[in-house]
Amino acid sequence: MTAAVFFGCAFIAFGPALALYVVTIATEPLRIIFLIVGKANEGLKIVNPDEPPPSMRLLAYVSGLGFGIMSGVFSFVNTLSDSLGPGTVGIHGDSPQFFLNSAFMTLVIILLHMFWGIVFFDGCEKKNWYTLLVVLLTHLLVSALTFISPHYAISLVSAYVIMVLMGVWAFSVAGGSCRSLKMCLLCQDRDFLLFNPRST
Repeated sequence: MTAAVFFGCAFIAFGPALALYVVTIATEPLRIIFLIVGKANEGLKIVNPDEPPPSMRLLAYVSGLGFGIMSGVFSFVNTLSDSLGPGTVGIHGDSPQFFLNSAFMTLVIILLHMFWGIVFFDGCEKKNWYTLLVVLLTHLLVSALTFISPHYAISLVSAYVIMVLMGVWAFSVAGGSCRSLKMCLLCQDRDFLLFNPRST
């Protein structure tokens, strides 16, 4: 049972982030290597001088997802290791759903970091200071929600409401619209289909 809890919670917490990484970032491994090593623009110009440097939106997405995954790993790795044995959770009045609640909170933190990165980069680029303040305050609010851990319903629902709102904001900041979302979901976006031949 402990292995099932371990893998179930790990896939809940990190599955969507891993899927986003594989689908959007890992398709261009050479670009990832240069972004990690540093001096990405100069390196990319040497490799392919005709290609423009990555957009700020792409860098915001990649850095937000990276920070989210790192935050999730550091906050959840000890909980995952406790799930493998021996059965200590619950002895001191912890919730029997502790691992599941922690996994869902880690998932929301990872996705929020991605959305915060996109909105924060846009605020910095446009010098829109209230945007930066909203990102900072929502970050502090979600972090403070973890202090009311025994009341998981309140903290999880509040965090997911903030995540949905930040996700909509990040989607609109990145240039998304209802029309583009509908075309993408119905596979009618020819630019997407030409860019991503695996989807056909």
